[in-house]
Amino acid sequence: MKFLDIKTDFAFKKVFGSENSKEILKSFLNAIIYNDRTHKIKDLTIIDPYNIPMLKGMKDTFVDVKAILDDDTKVIIEMQILNHEGFEKKVLYNAAKNYSMQLNKTEEYYLLNPVIALSIVDFIMFEEFNKIISNFKLLEKKEFINYNDDIELIFVELPKFTKELQELTNIQEQWIYFVKNAGSLEYIPNNIDEEIKKALQNANEASMSKEELETQYKRKEFISIQKLAISKADKEGFSKGMAKGLEEGKAEGLKEGLKEGMKEGMKEGMKEGERLKAIEIAKNLLDVLDVEMIALKTGLSIDEIKAIKI
Repeated sequence: MKFLDIKTDFAFKKVFGSENSKEILKSFLNAIIYNDRTHKIKDLTIIDPYNIPMLKGMKDTFVDVKAILDDDTKVIIEMQILNHEGFEKKVLYNAAKNYSMQLNKTEEYYLLNPVIALSIVDFIMFEEFNKIISNFKLLEKKEFINYNDDIELIFVELPKFTKELQELTNIQEQWIYFVKNAGSLEYIPNNIDEEIKKALQNANEASMSKEELETQYKRKEFISIQKLAISKADKEGFSKGMAKGLEEGKAEGLKEGLKEGMKEGMKEGMKEGERLKAIEIAKNLLDVLDVEMIALKTGLSIDEIKAIKI
């Protein structure tokens, strides 16, 4: 058997955002969010469900699956593969936006329902501690008194999870293992929860159409290229910083030069990343729009788009 890599936007949406994913998503959220709480999710409604045409046009390496719980709490589940400047602010912005958009101008504030932003990330966010799951709320700085529980940010850092299949002790660990390792499994393990087995069946490549498999392949290729672009930017920035620092001949010059070089290298890498995004979008539009319209929508030149068509 071969399974999708759940860390890609296409696979994550298919497993957790499909019409038949309700029980799977409920099990996942109960394990990750409500594992140590008295109340569990009894029911939920998946909004913005998975569909292939929508995924084809995606230009980011993240995807949102949104759920409304039976107490009207909104949960935004996001899988983020690549770290980038401002990601923490983006998570907070999305949570605040979903919170504020609940009301019309004439409605009262007490009608606002809680929003939970759950971000599963494939990179280290918090070097300060080894916790895999971290939870953030509004608290008084010295007394740690809750101001309000209506906005909650939860992060799952996959690189911090290092357990193997035989070491898993509870359903929370099983779900984290599934998200991190599904793409490398060759069979459905017997000693895991039934909903995780269903999730693996959803991710089984043998049950997918040619169009779905092609979409998954393109997404993985696109993400790999972006990772290489960021890595290249880091290396170029380091080299430029070292060169500038050595030219100054002083420790302070080395420090400042390294900082400037990293900034310059990252800027170049981000530009390359944006160009790669535009190329990916252009590829998906080739059979839909003419060359001039694709150029207008992506910012690429007509010659670049013609070269893609060849």
